[in-house]
Amino acid sequence: MNRKFYLDLAESGAAFPIGTDLVVHEKNDPKKVMLDGVLLGKAVEEASRRYNAPLAFPLMDLKLEKALLLDILGIPSDKVDTFHFETCPTVEMVEKVKKDLPKRSLARIDATCGAVKYINEETGLVPVGMCIGTFSLMTKLMSDPITAVYLLGMGVKAEEDEAVATVKRSLDLACMVIKEYIGKQIKAGAKAIIMCEPAANKIYISPNQIEEGSDVFDRCVMDYAFEIKKFLDKQGVDLILHDCGELTDLMIQKFVTLDPAILSLGSSRKLWEDARLVPKSTVLYGNLPSKHFYSDEKITKAQVIEKSMELVRKMKEVNHPFILGSECDVLSVPESIGTINDKVSALVSCGCGCHHHKAA
Repeated sequence: MNRKFYLDLAESGAAFPIGTDLVVHEKNDPKKVMLDGVLLGKAVEEASRRYNAPLAFPLMDLKLEKALLLDILGIPSDKVDTFHFETCPTVEMVEKVKKDLPKRSLARIDATCGAVKYINEETGLVPVGMCIGTFSLMTKLMSDPITAVYLLGMGVKAEEDEAVATVKRSLDLACMVIKEYIGKQIKAGAKAIIMCEPAANKIYISPNQIEEGSDVFDRCVMDYAFEIKKFLDKQGVDLILHDCGELTDLMIQKFVTLDPAILSLGSSRKLWEDARLVPKSTVLYGNLPSKHFYSDEKITKAQVIEKSMELVRKMKEVNHPFILGSECDVLSVPESIGTINDKVSALVSCGCGCHHHKAA
C-alpha cells in the first residue's frame, strides 16, 4: 500500500489497540472461533470497528510457526510448547521441512488465513497478517539460547560448538516456516504483515557485544529480517515491525534500516526520544503499558489517560508521525475484563481529542 496511508492515519490522530483477543474471548466458544476462518474474521472485524482501527489486526498468536515446524518433524502436538532441540537439527530435517512445508498446514493457520480472506473480501478494512520474527522463533526452539547467542557473538563458529550450530540451523528452519506462513496470508489478501520480534532484546543479545562491534545482532536478527522484508517487498506488502522487548538505541537504529511502515515498541521506551532515531517515513505506534491494564494497582484508568495525553503531546512536539496504541496485544483476563475494557476505551478516545479528558 502507499506509505501515505499510514502517514495520513497518524496525522488524523488515530488511537487504537491491538485488541482482537478481547473480542474473541467475549464469544461463547473462543476455541471454535479461533478454528473457523469466517468466525475469526468477524471477530477481527468487530475489534477493528469497536476500536476505530482501519487496520484489521489478527490474533497475535506466536506459537503457530513452531507448531507447524514440529508437526512436519513428527513431534506430537502436546509436546510442542516444551520441545527444544537437544542437538543441532540435521540436514535431513531441513530437507524434510523444505519438501513438506508447501503441502502442510494446521487448523489455526488455516483459520488465520480464512480471517484475512474474510477481511479482504467482505469489510473494506485493511487486512493485516501476523508472524513471529525469526530470532524469537529460534529462542523457542532451544533450552538455552542466551548462552549460545553469546558464544556466537564472541566469534565461536558452528563447527566448534553444538549450541552455536543449533542457533544457526534453527534460524534457517524458522525463516523457512515463517516465509511459508506469510505467503499463505498474502495469498489470502494480507496487505501488511506484523512481524513480532519480542526476543530480539538486550536479555537475549548482549548490548556490550554489539557496542564492542560484534555483528551478532546482524547475523541473528537483521539478516533474516531483511530476507523477510525482501519477500514482502516483492509482493508489495508492508512491514509493521513489533518489538516490545527491552531495547537499546543501537537495536532500534538497526530495525529502522528495514524501513517499516510502522514501528511498534514497548512501554520501556520513550517514543518521543526514539523519534530522533526513526525517519519520518515510519510511523511510531504504541506504547501504553497494556500488559498492566488488568490491574488498577499497576495502572489506573486516570493514569492511562494521563500517559496517553503525554504521549500525544510529546509526539506532536517532536513532530513525528504517531499512532497512540497498546505496547503489545491486549490479552483478555476473565476476572479483570471490565477494568481492561475501561482502559482500552480511554486509550481509543485519547487520540486527537485528548483535551476532552483533562478533567478525568
